[in-house]
Amino acid sequence: MKRISAAPEEADVVDLTHEADGVARIDGKAVFIHGALPGERVVLRRVRRHRNFDEAVLESVLVASPDRVAAPCPHYGTCGGCALQHLAPAAQLAHKQSQLLGNLARLGGVEPARVLDPLTGPVWNYRRRARLGIKFVARKGRVLVGFRERAAPYVADLHECRILAAPLDRLLDPLAELVGGLSIAARLPQAEVAAADNACAVVLRVLDPPTAADLDCLRDFERSQGVRLYLQPGGPATVAPLTPGHEPLRYRLDAFDVTLEFEPTDFIQVNALLNQSMIARAVEQLEPQPADRVLDLFCGLGNFSLPLARRAGEVVGVEGEAALVARAGENARRQAIGNASFVAADLAAPATGDPWATRAYDRVLLDPPRAGAREVLPVVGRCGARRVVYISCHSGSLARDAGHLVRDHGFRLVAAGVMDMFPHTTHVEAMAVFER
Repeated sequence: MKRISAAPEEADVVDLTHEADGVARIDGKAVFIHGALPGERVVLRRVRRHRNFDEAVLESVLVASPDRVAAPCPHYGTCGGCALQHLAPAAQLAHKQSQLLGNLARLGGVEPARVLDPLTGPVWNYRRRARLGIKFVARKGRVLVGFRERAAPYVADLHECRILAAPLDRLLDPLAELVGGLSIAARLPQAEVAAADNACAVVLRVLDPPTAADLDCLRDFERSQGVRLYLQPGGPATVAPLTPGHEPLRYRLDAFDVTLEFEPTDFIQVNALLNQSMIARAVEQLEPQPADRVLDLFCGLGNFSLPLARRAGEVVGVEGEAALVARAGENARRQAIGNASFVAADLAAPATGDPWATRAYDRVLLDPPRAGAREVLPVVGRCGARRVVYISCHSGSLARDAGHLVRDHGFRLVAAGVMDMFPHTTHVEAMAVFER
């Protein structure tokens, strides 16, 4: 890579990258332009040269795309939390759907028989869980709280956030003021925030123990802001409430008469309303029958397992994190769901003789992390399942796994489509449906 400061140039933008940069082609070379949209005529200035492409900054838009909108957030462009606020939500979805279908064809060699309509939810104030950076900046004499900057490792200087769910969206300045008044301000690097149905949790990563005066400040903040504070001095197992005795955090899935309790750093789907729509569609597409046995891989807290148990004869959930397996079992027992059981197993390693992996199943649901589910696909192939629903947070790994399911395990891809879990970002969440 070579940094340059070139003269301004005009070009037509013909595409959008996975990272939301506009793509122009000048003298046969691709130029990536942050902030530009397909269909636009722009003035750009190249700032970095690479062997196969160059990077450029957007100087001005001569002819704007009809899909260009004004970004409402005053921090947009600096904050790295969003990348697509300047693109209309419907166009964002079309771009993500195109990415999904392109990856399925290019990386997996497969094409769905049917494209599912995009699942949508709120596009603002949707994010109920986030990890925020915290930084005491001596030269500014204050603390910054927010996401990382778009093109730098620094904490963005935020005062509001249009994507955080209430009441998380109003906590940035109060959190900065709180940390700035602590003796350990320089030793508190991050906060994990989670908005449950019944409470708002803030987990502070503390590298040094708070003093007695610090603890008083923290308790005052907890009372005045109506939140629950937790302190994390070490790994995830060290998270502890500042004030013990609260009822557990929970969220409700009304359509299935299911309530899930969780800890403040547990993985939950960040978009509550989209999560409900996603579960409903997954159950609809999986078509569990009253006598069916369902395998739920990467089951977590039971977000899909317990709704499926309301429709199927038996559900077996498998998850790599033992603490989540325990909480999934507790969630089932508390609601008298006796036909769901949970197993802890490393799903990133080939499953061999584990009892859960040698049983027969009628349906399979997978919700893997970004790396996908390649190692566990042989189980899916040999278990006898007639129908599989795959929930994906990375269209590349989904495409790879879809190719294996079709070529190696006797399935066909009957449907696929995107879900707008993270509006205004480049994340592509998708659902794919397979039949034997």
